[in-house]
Amino acid sequence: MQRRSFLTTSGAALGFFGLQKHLTAAEPSRVISPYGALVADPEGVLDLPQGFAYQIISRRGLEMDDGLKVPGMPDGMACFEGKGHEVILVRNHELGVASQNMSPFPNNTVPRSFDKAKSYDHGERGEAPHIGGTSTVVYDIEKKVVVTEFLSLVGTDRNCAGGAMPWGSWITCEEPGDLTSERGQRHGYCFEVKASDDGKLQKAIPLKKLGRFRHEAVAADPNTDIIYLTEDMNDGLLYRFIPKKKGNLHEGQLQALVIEGKPSADLRNYRGGRDTIAEGVEMPVSWIDVDDNEAPANDLRYQGFKEGAARFARGEGIQFTEGSFYICCTDGGPNRQGQIYCLTPGKTETLSLFLQPTSNDLLTNGDNLCAAPWGDLIICEDLVAEHKNNIPHLRGITPDGKIYSLARNAKSTSEFAGSCFSPDGSILFVNMQGDGLTLAITGPWQNRA
Repeated sequence: MQRRSFLTTSGAALGFFGLQKHLTAAEPSRVISPYGALVADPEGVLDLPQGFAYQIISRRGLEMDDGLKVPGMPDGMACFEGKGHEVILVRNHELGVASQNMSPFPNNTVPRSFDKAKSYDHGERGEAPHIGGTSTVVYDIEKKVVVTEFLSLVGTDRNCAGGAMPWGSWITCEEPGDLTSERGQRHGYCFEVKASDDGKLQKAIPLKKLGRFRHEAVAADPNTDIIYLTEDMNDGLLYRFIPKKKGNLHEGQLQALVIEGKPSADLRNYRGGRDTIAEGVEMPVSWIDVDDNEAPANDLRYQGFKEGAARFARGEGIQFTEGSFYICCTDGGPNRQGQIYCLTPGKTETLSLFLQPTSNDLLTNGDNLCAAPWGDLIICEDLVAEHKNNIPHLRGITPDGKIYSLARNAKSTSEFAGSCFSPDGSILFVNMQGDGLTLAITGPWQNRA
């Protein structure tokens, strides 16, 4: 496949309205099929409902415009407005130092011209460089072509998800919370990447005040610029960061969420757990300060829980829409099928369990998620050990909690990641992580049967 060649095929559909804070009465099954069955893709890549189409816009290992290779394991991603009909996709790569076979460096050799000073942890004394980070794709949504593609941040470790900031930046999050490289460089931080089309690698500077832990995703409240952060541990916390100055994430206070009247609440709903949280019940919340941001023992969650912070089951994707944050907890619930919590900020902040799917509800282990321009949530399914025989899908959820299928991986059991819409709402971009693909999906998004 050549640099500017693209594969297009038919199939797909979706829809979504707005989200409500309370679900109606529980049902045996909340599964619906507003666009009909998924149609098998003759190319064996992506199954979609009739009337939709996909285009592969990036593929692992191909040469980018900076002479480097498209890194593997694309994960979290966001779409920003560019010039004219162009959009800018900033995309994570969940690569550890051992994944040199998916490195951006040709033949696993760092070019002599490469500016090592911009890498966070380049490696010395014969060590392999850290190759996690981000790449940027500039795409023309009218011509349906990639304008340019380049490496935008490198030297970090297993950049899983992140979040778009109101001021036009992507916060990329390292997943390891306890990794220190041989040269003494600590990992487990967030980094800021500007949504730029200039083709240049940016210097990786850790945002240490956002804490050192097993980061997954972040989202900003556009009304306050307060940053909310998830932790990918089955005993993790939900954090927020209050910047001292709007837009400056280097100074401020990190806090953890507490359920008022129920200190150290367990929100996982595991079988045999001490707490049971019902769908739709609003719980008032408050926040406690977390001061040991560096957490050399990787114990922020233990400190916070001891002080009264609530415990979540692998907080992963987080998205702000319609005045609330929606949070995917990947293996919460009695069947470890996942949960979606809803946090509504304001003078009186509340948290509720928006959705806890059952075995009849299709949705399994939600991870990254995004909001469609008309208010829908699109959920990327993860693939976890408890449900290893499931085929990952993109799922949708209606305002009253109905669940439907939007897409299915026809190529492998790789998870979906990084779903995000173009600003005009015409294209849904998504990654097929293990397959090393980034796709653009088009179709009659709001034409529901």
